[in-house]
Amino acid sequence: MSERAAPQIWVDADACPGVIKEILFRAADRTKVAVTLVANQWLRTPPSPFIRSLQVPGGFDAADSEIVGRVQPGDLVVTQDIPLAALVLDKGGIALNPRGERYTPDNMAERLSMRNFMDELRGSGVQTSGPAVFHARDRQAFANQLDMWLAQRPRHTD
Repeated sequence: MSERAAPQIWVDADACPGVIKEILFRAADRTKVAVTLVANQWLRTPPSPFIRSLQVPGGFDAADSEIVGRVQPGDLVVTQDIPLAALVLDKGGIALNPRGERYTPDNMAERLSMRNFMDELRGSGVQTSGPAVFHARDRQAFANQLDMWLAQRPRHTD
């Protein structure tokens, strides 16, 4: 049986705020954790052996499908996409949104229900507000959750 690489970070990068990507880039170099940005467009990444981007073909949920196909138990996925987060949890991964809110089996059903309800409202023509403004407290909450994951992950010594 082959030994699995250390847990890594996957980023649903199309909608990930730039400030969150910067936090992830610094963490990658500081802790030597692999960070992969997945998007349906080309993304600039800093030169680092720990950071890469993966461009997928355009299309509905192409980036999500790529992440789900590659995520392993213990990996961290950064996403705002609730259905993607649910699939990540099903595969034993950890899902975190850019505001520092961790998706869990305990809160997933409620989040999916609320998402579906809001989709129905928008589909029937009801104007809903977009996401709340991204604040410094969101950035700090994300950094705190990332630090907790980094401290708890098993490391490989090559």
